[in-house]
Amino acid sequence: MDIYVAADHAGFALKQLLLPLLAPYGRVVDVGTHSNESVDYPDFARLVCEGVQGHETARGVLICGTGVGMSIAANRFNGIRAALCHDGGFTARLARQHNDANVLCLGSRLSTLELASASVTLFFETAFEGGRHSRRIEKLETLCE
Repeated sequence: MDIYVAADHAGFALKQLLLPLLAPYGRVVDVGTHSNESVDYPDFARLVCEGVQGHETARGVLICGTGVGMSIAANRFNGIRAALCHDGGFTARLARQHNDANVLCLGSRLSTLELASASVTLFFETAFEGGRHSRRIEKLETLCE
């Protein structure tokens, strides 16, 4: 699995701490930012989403101050189902099980390293349940047409 990871300046430090946690799940592609200098989060959301789009097994992780901006930006891309998770894993698990989320968004100012790590772990270790949820995912895809 390819895992595309990016953060803006507010999420840079958390991204650096989470990168080693992602390595066991696949090939990690860090597309930036590579410092805490001010940048625009939509630019980095685009890089991750373009990597994930069209690749069923690819996943993404986006981090900004609250996770909201990255989530909004990511969900503008066809085929991207980005989930903002900051509760230590409950929403990350359900985002995978029920929504087949392929991008995890985190807020560095809303989460501790422990909570963010738990969200990452559950996001990457939880499978999509399919079944009744598949019908709903298909409906989501038609909203972008």
